[in-house]
Amino acid sequence: MKPLNKLLLIIACLCSASATHAAKSSPKNIILILIDDLGWMDLGCQGSDYYQTPNIDKLAEQGTRFTQAYAACNVCSPTRAAILTGKSPARLLLTQWLPAGRWDINKNAKREGRFIRELPLEEVTLAEILRGHGYETGFIGKWHLGGAPFYLPEHQGFGYNLAGADHGAPGHYFHPFKGRWQIPTTKRFAEKQTLTIGKEGDYLPDLLSQAAVDYIEAKADKPFFLMLSHYAVHTPLQAKPKMVNRYEAIPKNRRQGNPKYAAMVESVDQSVGRVMKALQKRNLTDNTIIVFTSDNGGFAKATKNTPLRANKGSNYEGGIRVPMIIVDPSLPKGQTSDALAISHDVPPTLLDLAGLPPEPRQHLDGISLAPALRGASPKKRSLHWHYPHYNRHPSSFPSGVIRSGDWKLIENYETGEHELYNLSNDLGESTNLASDRPEITARLEKSLNAWKSKVGADPMKEK
Repeated sequence: MKPLNKLLLIIACLCSASATHAAKSSPKNIILILIDDLGWMDLGCQGSDYYQTPNIDKLAEQGTRFTQAYAACNVCSPTRAAILTGKSPARLLLTQWLPAGRWDINKNAKREGRFIRELPLEEVTLAEILRGHGYETGFIGKWHLGGAPFYLPEHQGFGYNLAGADHGAPGHYFHPFKGRWQIPTTKRFAEKQTLTIGKEGDYLPDLLSQAAVDYIEAKADKPFFLMLSHYAVHTPLQAKPKMVNRYEAIPKNRRQGNPKYAAMVESVDQSVGRVMKALQKRNLTDNTIIVFTSDNGGFAKATKNTPLRANKGSNYEGGIRVPMIIVDPSLPKGQTSDALAISHDVPPTLLDLAGLPPEPRQHLDGISLAPALRGASPKKRSLHWHYPHYNRHPSSFPSGVIRSGDWKLIENYETGEHELYNLSNDLGESTNLASDRPEITARLEKSLNAWKSKVGADPMKEK
C-alpha cells in the first residue's frame, strides 16, 4: 500500500472510531408520557381484551413492564408533583388535587390535613435538572400544579409549554376546547380555554400528539426531554364518533368500560404510535428513553378495574396501582418486573439511565429502577401513602397506607380502624386480616407512623 493511501486509511479509521464513540456517548433523549386516569387493566399488555392498544403493547415489548407499579396518590396533582420532584406528596405537603375545596364542615367528621395549592418554585424539578445538563425541555398537555402568573411549566424548568395550565380537565375535548368550572366553596364559575389553536372538529389528543411530533422534529439534533401529559382519559368522556360506534357494537356483557372511554384510550394509543414513528423517522429510537405511566387508577364511571378493588380516589389497589412501562434501547426488551415502583422513582431512574449524576438531596423518596431494568432482583422496600382528605369517588375515605412485601395496611383516619391484606393471594383486597394477624398489623402501623413523622405528613384534626 502506498504511504499516502495508508495515511488516508488510518485517518478514515480514526474518524470512524471517533464518530462511533460520539454516537455512544451522546446524551440520551427522554420522553415521559403521562396519561390521566388510565386504569391498571386498561391496556392489552395488562390483560385487557376490550381496549385496543397495539402501540402501547409494542412499547412494552421494547422495554420493561412493571406489574407492581403505583401512583404516588389516588388523585392527580400529588402524583404529578411526585413525578417531577422525586419526593412523596406528604413530604411536599401537596396531598390533594388542586384546587380541591370539597371538604364540608357539616358533612365530614374531621378537618382535613393542610396542603399547598401549587408546586413550590423552590423545588428542583426533573426539567430543571436536565436543562442544567444541556437538555431542551418541552411540556405538552395537562399540568395541574399551579397557574399563571407564577406556577406554570415555564416557571419549573420547561422551555416550551403547550396547554399546561392550572385546570385538571380540558372542559371539552373538541375545538374550541372551552370549559366552565365552579369555583370551590362558591356559586361562581370560571371559564377557561385549554388551547387557542385548531379548527372546528379538531380533537385535543390529536393536536397534542401533533405538537409532540413537531417538538421531536424541531429538537432532533439536540438532547431533549419531552413530557407529553395527556388530558385524556379524564372526564368529560368525549371521543371520535366513528371510534365510539365500534365499541358500542360490542355486546354490553363483553365491555370493560364505557365505549366513549374505550375510544379515548384508543386515541391515546394512536398518540403513542405517532411519537414512536417520529422517533423512527429521525433515527432517534436507539437513543431515546421512554417512560409511560398513569397518575392514578381508573375512574369508576368509565372503566372496570377488576381484579383490583375500587377506583380512582381510593387507596385500595384500583385507585393507586397503575401501568408503568420503561424503555431504554440499550437494555433487554420484552421484560416484566415485579419490583415495587412508584411515581417518585421516575426522576432518579431517568438520571441513572441517562448516565447523569444522582440528586439525592432532591430525590429523597424515589429510587432508581434501573437495576430492575437490567435484570437485578427487586430491592426490598416499603411504599407509603398519606391522604388526609375527602373526595366524592366511591370507596374513598381519608387514610394512610403502607405496602411492605406482600402486605398492605390501610389506616382509616376517621375511625382509627385498620385493614390488612396479603396481596400475593388476595389482590382484590377481599379479606381483612387485621384481627387475625395483630403482630403484622402492629408492626406495619408502627412503620407507617414512623414514615409519617419522617416526612412531616400533616395530620387530620378534630373539628
